[in-house]
Amino acid sequence: MRFSGKVYKDGQFWLAEIPILDAMTQGHTRKDAFEMVADMLETMVNKEGFKIQIFKGNHGEFEVGSIDYRAMISLLLIRKRELSGLSLSQVAERLGVSSPNAYARYEQGHSDPTIEKLNRLLSAVCPNTEIVINESILV
Repeated sequence: MRFSGKVYKDGQFWLAEIPILDAMTQGHTRKDAFEMVADMLETMVNKEGFKIQIFKGNHGEFEVGSIDYRAMISLLLIRKRELSGLSLSQVAERLGVSSPNAYARYEQGHSDPTIEKLNRLLSAVCPNTEIVINESILV
């Protein structure tokens, strides 16, 4: 799983943003900005052994990914829920489940959602947002 981002120069600094996570960092050089992105996401996931890979594209585009897709899904769900200002109980209520633990298992990376389930989970945490799946080519 990968999230797309953009890196660009603004004054003295290089800014790197990942819109789907509403996350941004900076560095003195482009390379520094990429290193800060990896550090930021690894810190946000806070899981031993979790590593982010940066896939550089054209025109300032890049993608961040990890072989640990559960951690990436977990990061996405947690971040979207936090940005929406919702509690676990509120998300569970939106999903129509009686226990917040049913939803929390996905945030904790204990359960693998199908694409349909991931869509339902994301609709519960950010109902006014469309998630677009885009294909990229490995080089």
